[in-house]
Amino acid sequence: MSRLASWYKFTIRALKGEPEDLTKGSIRAGVLLLAIPMMLEMAMESVFAVVDLYFVGHLEHSSFAVQTVGLTESVLAFVYSIAMGLSMATTAIVARRIGENEPEKASRSGIQALFIGMGVNLFIAIPGIIYAEEILMLMGSSATSAAYGKTFTQIMMGSTFIIMLLFLINAIFRGAGNAAMAMKSLWISSIANIILCPILINGFGPVPAFGLVGAALATTIGRSFGVVYQFWHLFNGKHHIRVVLSYFKPDFAQIKALVLVAYPAVFQFAIASCSWTFLANLVATTGGDEGSAGYQTAMRLMMFFMLPAWGLSGAAATLVGQNLGAKQVERAERSVYVTAKFNLIYMGAVMLISMLLAPTLAHFFSNDSRVQEISIQAMRIMASG
Repeated sequence: MSRLASWYKFTIRALKGEPEDLTKGSIRAGVLLLAIPMMLEMAMESVFAVVDLYFVGHLEHSSFAVQTVGLTESVLAFVYSIAMGLSMATTAIVARRIGENEPEKASRSGIQALFIGMGVNLFIAIPGIIYAEEILMLMGSSATSAAYGKTFTQIMMGSTFIIMLLFLINAIFRGAGNAAMAMKSLWISSIANIILCPILINGFGPVPAFGLVGAALATTIGRSFGVVYQFWHLFNGKHHIRVVLSYFKPDFAQIKALVLVAYPAVFQFAIASCSWTFLANLVATTGGDEGSAGYQTAMRLMMFFMLPAWGLSGAAATLVGQNLGAKQVERAERSVYVTAKFNLIYMGAVMLISMLLAPTLAHFFSNDSRVQEISIQAMRIMASG
């Protein structure tokens, strides 16, 4: 009982997000203090697609709707690749400056990452809005399904700047060791999405039923709430990170440094995104709308379980950055080993849960028997790997 009480107190401490000196004390405790909120943060990020999947999976044309959500998410994977790569670089540089006891430099570095993200986003959002229907057809969607999902994809592609801000500002908080703040912004976004999805998709009182388009609106509005919350705390920071308007001017030397750190991670995630996009296209082309819907259902559910593992990797990045900044190389190295051990245990548990609960999850997220059958097979194959 005392052990359970200790774990409860420790978890509350991690979720509060009070300032911690991560260059001293137990490495295991440091990993968990960061990993608990970071894993919950990434779980909340994956909730967006899962919530959309549930509600659109019960629409009249559910196979078209589920396929559209999945194919759009596959295209957005490129946005996530850039956002995650930049986030890793931002976390590392901010953490390094915090470890060197330079909070102002940490804040300035974080703002430069936002400039990069917004600049890159222009080349993604504009073509995405203009060619939404063509993108869906290029991904293997039928002409009927692409026409049905066009507006959903336009809204999602147009809101990529919000996704970029959400990722990058959270990276600033994580680098400063305030993983709880990053978690809270995703919780706000996800709770708003969960409330808005049934209202905007199915209608409620004077609010009309938008159907599939309602899912895109709910997701975009929910994420926007999270970004507003982030900016409030950036400008009113009480801990390591606090920004002022004068920081919002390009520093090309700092931008270059961030790009040099970020590009290997961006390419790493981009390669993975290319493989996911290729598979999504292949399944849609060979398996039709139902095959694509089943695959996308399985993929969204697996990502729900797998994204928290990236939260653990974020804990490692923060610990390594702050300890390198404090000139504690050996401690930084040991932080990686401890985090890897926790990740191995977590992924083993994910494999077992996915294998056992595949039928239950498939039936919960779709009312189409063929889609259910395909998603069960796909989940079990993915889990075994």
